[in-house]
Amino acid sequence: MELSAGANASLTDTAINLTIILPLGAEIDITALQVYQDGKVRGDGDMCFFNQPSISGGAIVLSQPAPNRSLLAVQLAKVPTEVEKVVLTATIDGPQTFGSVSGPLSMTVSDITMTVSTAGRSERALILAEIYRRNGQWKIRNVSQGFNGGLAALAAHFGVEVAEKVEVAAKPAAAAPAPKPVNLSKVSLTKTESKISLKKSDGKFGKIRINLNWNQKKRKSGLFGLGSSAIDLDVGAFIEDNHGKVTAVQALGNTFGDYYAFPFVKLTGDDRTGAVSGGEWIEINGDHWFELRRVLIYAFIYEGVPNWAETDGMVRIYVPGQPEIEVSMNEFGSQQGMCAVAMLENVNGEIRVSRELTFHAGHPAMDEAHGWGMRWKAGRK
Repeated sequence: MELSAGANASLTDTAINLTIILPLGAEIDITALQVYQDGKVRGDGDMCFFNQPSISGGAIVLSQPAPNRSLLAVQLAKVPTEVEKVVLTATIDGPQTFGSVSGPLSMTVSDITMTVSTAGRSERALILAEIYRRNGQWKIRNVSQGFNGGLAALAAHFGVEVAEKVEVAAKPAAAAPAPKPVNLSKVSLTKTESKISLKKSDGKFGKIRINLNWNQKKRKSGLFGLGSSAIDLDVGAFIEDNHGKVTAVQALGNTFGDYYAFPFVKLTGDDRTGAVSGGEWIEINGDHWFELRRVLIYAFIYEGVPNWAETDGMVRIYVPGQPEIEVSMNEFGSQQGMCAVAMLENVNGEIRVSRELTFHAGHPAMDEAHGWGMRWKAGRK
C-alpha cells in the first residue's frame, strides 16, 4: 500500500519496524519525537536521535544499519499512555536544502510504503511521518511537511530546547551574520564558529561525558628499530568551583577525581597506546553544574616527541539531550607537548563551550595562561 502525502493507514502489529531510505551523498539526521496532547515534547527524554538512540525504556529505538538507511523500532504497547504520537523528522547538515539531494526519502513499515519528494524543496528540515493514536488504535500518516526556518523552526514547533551558537559581536560597519541552524546530532567547533551555549530549564545536565580519541599511527623506524618512539596522549581537566577552589583531574599523579563530590569530575580510563577504540573518558556530574565555575579540557603528550599530526586527536563532548560537540586537534605546527582543547564555563546556569586549541610547554605554562593559580610538582603515572 502506497500512502501519498497526507494519507494515513492503520497499524495492526503491536511492534513495528519503520525503515527510512535516504538519498546518497547527503548528511541527513533522523530524529523521532514523543509528542503529547499539547503537540509538544516535555523534555530531553522525548527525543530519540544519534546521541540518545533509545527512549521510554526501549519502546522507541533508532538505529542506522547503513549510511543511507535508518531504522525506527517502536513497541506500540510500551509507548507511555500519555504520548499522543511519535513524530519522525529529518534535518540536513550544512547549507544544503533537501532540494539539492539526489532523490526522495522513502519509508516502509509492514506492507505500507511512503515517499517524501525532495524535488524543488528549499527547506532544511522535514516532518516525514507520524505514528499516532486514534480511537484506541495506532495509525501512521505520511506528513511530508517542510520548515523554511530549518531546525530552529522545527524545534520551536515541538517545544524542543536546542543549543544556540554564541554569536561574535560584529564590527559596527558590518551586518550581523544570519544565524545558522544547529544540527541535533553534532556541532563542530572551528576557528570561525568557536562557541556554543547549552541550555537546560532546570539547570541539571545529567552525566556529561568527554571523550579523547586518538590514533597511534604506524611510524617508520631506523636501523634496528631506532627512532620509533611511541606517543602516549592523555586527557585531563582543570576545574574551578564557584568558591575559587581549583584542582586538576588526570592520570598523571593518579588524580582521577570524584564524580559525586568536588570536583564532580572523574577520569574513567587511560589509553596509553591509541589503540583502545573508545579512547579516554572524563565524566562531569552535570546535576552539580551550578557548583562549578569552569572546566578546562586539555590533552598532553606524556611520552614521545610532540607531534600532534601523529595523534589525529579529537575531543568529543556529550551532554544528554544536546548535540554532540567535537573539537579536532588539527593545528599541527606546535612542538609543545600540551594542548588546551576546550573550556566549559558556567554562564548564568548555561554551559558555554569554547574551542581553545592553544599549545603550551607544560602544566604550569597552561595554568598561567588561563589564570588557574595552582602549584605544580613533578608527577608520574
